[in-house]
Amino acid sequence: MKQNLTAIGYSELVRRYKLDALPHWKVSYLSSKQVQKRYIEEGTVVEVYTPRYDPGTSLEGHLTFALKHEGINLEILAGLFRIVSPEELTSIVKAQPTGKYARMIWFLYEWLTGEQLPLDDLSQGNYFHLLDGNKYYTLSGELEQRSKRHRVVNNLLGTPAYAPVVRRTEQLKNFQKMELDKEAQKMVGQYSEEILYKATQYLYTKETKSSFEIEKEYPDKRRTARFVELLRKASNSDPFSREELVRLQKEIIDERFAMDDYRDFQNYVSETISPTREMVHYVPPKPDDLPAMIEGWITSSKQMMQSEIDPVVTAAVVGFGFVFLHPFEDGNGRLHRYLIHHVLSARNFTPPGLIFPVSATMLKQILKYNEMLENFSRELMKRVDYDLNTDGELTVKNNTAQYYRYLDLTNQSERLYEFVRDTVDQELRVELEFLDIFERSRKKIREIVDLPDRKLDLFVRLCFEGNGSISGRKRKQFDYLSYDELEEMEQAVADEIKRYRQL
Repeated sequence: MKQNLTAIGYSELVRRYKLDALPHWKVSYLSSKQVQKRYIEEGTVVEVYTPRYDPGTSLEGHLTFALKHEGINLEILAGLFRIVSPEELTSIVKAQPTGKYARMIWFLYEWLTGEQLPLDDLSQGNYFHLLDGNKYYTLSGELEQRSKRHRVVNNLLGTPAYAPVVRRTEQLKNFQKMELDKEAQKMVGQYSEEILYKATQYLYTKETKSSFEIEKEYPDKRRTARFVELLRKASNSDPFSREELVRLQKEIIDERFAMDDYRDFQNYVSETISPTREMVHYVPPKPDDLPAMIEGWITSSKQMMQSEIDPVVTAAVVGFGFVFLHPFEDGNGRLHRYLIHHVLSARNFTPPGLIFPVSATMLKQILKYNEMLENFSRELMKRVDYDLNTDGELTVKNNTAQYYRYLDLTNQSERLYEFVRDTVDQELRVELEFLDIFERSRKKIREIVDLPDRKLDLFVRLCFEGNGSISGRKRKQFDYLSYDELEEMEQAVADEIKRYRQL
């Protein structure tokens, strides 16, 4: 506890009831001074409140303060409801039966635990949304669930078995204002169908190789072709079922290691650092906890796909939610990136028929990508108690399900938006401009000498490799051309390369 400051809200509830939970995104303190301040400390928002915000010492005071000023943390609330007596919660609700925060406590207790408090259904009072749509990404319209008992509109992104949360941060709001989908569509519209066709062929292959290379794998042409074909069909697929996830997993990995169902054993992500030492980076849910969570993930994903929630945020929640559950022995990382492409394509964020090579950007910024994964795993691994035997079998010794059920995927959404922005601004733009310059070079050379396509492409490629000229040794491949023709052709390509660098 900080000097002269008193923890309030979720921090105090975690301390008082000895809750085992991942840290909340915000920590609140009460000060005796009349100065309120807010700052960031190691990625956590710290807010110091003045005495007028004092919640007192009661459970009701701190719980109400948390819901009002710190938002909803389903993991902490679920842990609290397992400890606090139903009688104490019933008293809180009875004291203010139509109060907003009392009804939130009432609804969330029954939703999270599946048990009812001894209270009659409400017959009066206005409905209100559980999550503030100005502060969170939420379900809306027909996807919302109206609870007549509590007169609450449930707009959470999932079910009690699995419900992710994403906050509407200023960074995410600013990304949305960029309208990267419209920028990409406008960019694509500047090029011919021929250029777009060539770009598409290249980008699918580049994305495939990058996705494998992130995991330090270098597939043969057969496996590359299979993954390319999966990506081509991503927008029209429906991956949100056990059968389809199993099928996709079989397509992605070596058939010798394919599985016919979700794992029934404990897997983990590790790195061998010596012949006798293994460094464990991440431990997913225990196999007994996985089925309910993955079904919850499927429900949540389907709902988000039907919603008007931002496509990049949806892709982050779907993709990173999946990889953190890690339902298969192998292929989870590639499937997670495939799911990101599926969402962006199916939600029409990606221009029709094209692909954003997001994995290529992730590969170039691999430290940022790994950091995004570690933001979750770092805190998780402080809490997972496990044994790893000499045969590489890992056993989790404590209860861990609560860590995976109610993920706050705000950070992952922000980082994915960064990758998408850089992909549009760099990978996509550069590739289209390169192909345009390449095609211009081909046309200029044809005006000098009408070479066969294969020889023409070879000449242009060698010129690009040689910064606008071809070495004397390589010129021998074109000994059927005159010296003047070669000089003029090289100059034509050099002019286009210069133009390309000025773009």
